Order: sequence, then structure tokens, then C-alpha cells
Amino acid sequence: MDDDLELRSRDRVGRVISEKYRIDAVLGVGSVAAVFAATHRNGHRVALKMLHREHSSREDVKARFLREGYLANRVEHPGVVRIMDDDVDADGSAYLVMELLTGRTVESLAADRQGRLAVEQSLAIADATLLVLSAAHAASVVHRDIKPANLFLPSTGGLKVLDFGVARLLEGASMTGTGEVWGTAAYMAPEQARGDKNVDHRCDVWAVGAVLFSLLSGHDVHEGRSDQLRLIYTATLPARPLGALEKTVPQSVCAVVDRALSFRSEDRWPSASAMQAALRAAHAYASLG
Repeated sequence: MDDDLELRSRDRVGRVISEKYRIDAVLGVGSVAAVFAATHRNGHRVALKMLHREHSSREDVKARFLREGYLANRVEHPGVVRIMDDDVDADGSAYLVMELLTGRTVESLAADRQGRLAVEQSLAIADATLLVLSAAHAASVVHRDIKPANLFLPSTGGLKVLDFGVARLLEGASMTGTGEVWGTAAYMAPEQARGDKNVDHRCDVWAVGAVLFSLLSGHDVHEGRSDQLRLIYTATLPARPLGALEKTVPQSVCAVVDRALSFRSEDRWPSASAMQAALRAAHAYASLG
């Protein structure tokens, strides 16, 4: 992480944004935006996601960032974080205001356990994620960046899918222009890695498969020394069978994950709900054994 971004983000603590949101603490800093805990002037506590100033100066980036709120709120499901406001601060920084969560990400949980989780817990996480994605896809919204860091386990229970910042609508024309790559290398479907023009909901199915592969084996689907190499491997090579790396995972579960990671999108589970049903059946079958 860029130390300058970290310092600039921490410098915002104590400031009042748009004369109504006092920034209380830094929750996280990314390359594009920082997330803060903040308090509205009426006392209500919220999370504030603010685009870094250098990105806010680009109208296309700012518009894409602010669109996250409209897409997230389009999905009627408690597993999606509500976006309550959006605005631009006096210094030109665009921001979103959302519900403040307490808990931890699946990424953090797995890191505490040497990168792997038990089969039961991994399947529960996948099941809850697929339930949210079913609602998103029904609303014609494709997330495009499902990964452990974007799966949040609130202290109150359940699961929240974070960051619809790279999501797109399926309605109308193609989702991206050719050569435009959005997502995270380790969890990006082959068609995303190639920058294909027509990317649909099955890229999210692949990503859930990649999350399960990682949580159950402790390895990424494709491993390389850099994100660029991972993208090349993902774009050109089929996924390794999960069972080849992890012998303790029931074969019925491995088969569901392997199909989700099919190189061709038409060979994957046709929907999030279909994958969810298959995982439940595989778990039930494994339990009988």
C-alpha cells in the first residue's frame, strides 16, 4: 500500500465532510478509495467510502465510483450493504455513505487459519454468497469482484457482500468494451481476464468457485509471481481440479467447485441458485458417507 495514501487518509480523521459527517477513524485504505468510520451531525454512525482526490479529478472514474450506490441499492437483499447517500466534498473528493458494519472479512478469517477453512464453514460462506448473487442477478446486476476480501461476516451473524464498485448491469448493450479488464486477478473468470466484450453472471459463478478453491485448499486456482502472470494463466489455462490439491474435501463437493471453474462459461453452473442447490446436495451426500 502506498504510504502517501495511508498518511493522507489518516490526515482526514477529525475533519467534517460536507458540513455533516465527522470522520472518526480509518477503517481501510485501498489504491482507489479509503473507508472511514464517521458520525453524522445528528449522531448517527456510518461508514464513509471516499475516492482519493487524484481519482476524483477524473470524471469517468468518479461517475463509476458513484454508480456503486445505485447498483447496490438495486439489489433487494439484506446481504447487500445499503448506500444511504453520495456526494462530493469541498476538495472535490467523491464519497459514498453506507451502513457501518462490525465484524471481519472472510479474507481476515482465513488468514488467521493459515489460509484455509473447514469444509462446513467454507460451504456456509459460499451458500450465503450465492444467495446474495441470486438476488443481484435477478436485478440484472453482476458483481464482477467476488473475493474473500469482499465477503464480510458481521458480528451479528450472516454475510454481507461488499463493493459493487465494478458491478455492471446486464441490461442493454455489452457490459464492457473489448480489452477492458475489471476485477481481482486471483478470482477473475477467464473471459474477464481476456477482456472479452460479453461478460455475464457466470463470471460470478466462477468467482465463487475460486473462493471455495482457495478456502478449501489454501491455494489460488492459478498461481504466479505476479497478477499479470495470474491473468495470463487464467485467460489461457483450465483450472486445476480441486481434488488434485486437497484430498480431504469430499469428491461430491470437489465436483461442484470444478464445474463452477469450467474454462468455458457455458460449461459452468447456469446460475448462482443452481450452484447453491448443487452444493447443498453435495454436502448432504457427503454427510451420508
